[in-house]
Amino acid sequence: MAVKERTAKETPVKEHLTVDVTDAPELDRYEARVDGKLVGYTEYRRNDGTIMLSCTEVPEELQNKGIGAALARFAFDRAREEGKRIEPVDPFIAGWIERHPDYADMIHEKAIHLGEET
Repeated sequence: MAVKERTAKETPVKEHLTVDVTDAPELDRYEARVDGKLVGYTEYRRNDGTIMLSCTEVPEELQNKGIGAALARFAFDRAREEGKRIEPVDPFIAGWIERHPDYADMIHEKAIHLGEET
């Protein structure tokens, strides 16, 4: 019986785009644009001292290109500038913060932690 040789899979290099993120307060969201075209957004709700990030949307064909990360970083940097804390309700944002512990101090102490029982 012939043994099939196993080879390592090549991991495709992620293509990162130049993403411009802005605040669209009239829509309660941060918007990501590439070459002027809307390519994603993160919805938020502002409360006293906190910004709840509730939903991040990026089209499937543009995922894993740095758009969601740009939105998350913008949201956390903006909150830091404003002296506010983040409530990461959105699963994407919660996962992002786990991979970026340098922003952990931005999480509101009463925030619901996804995956934990209440």
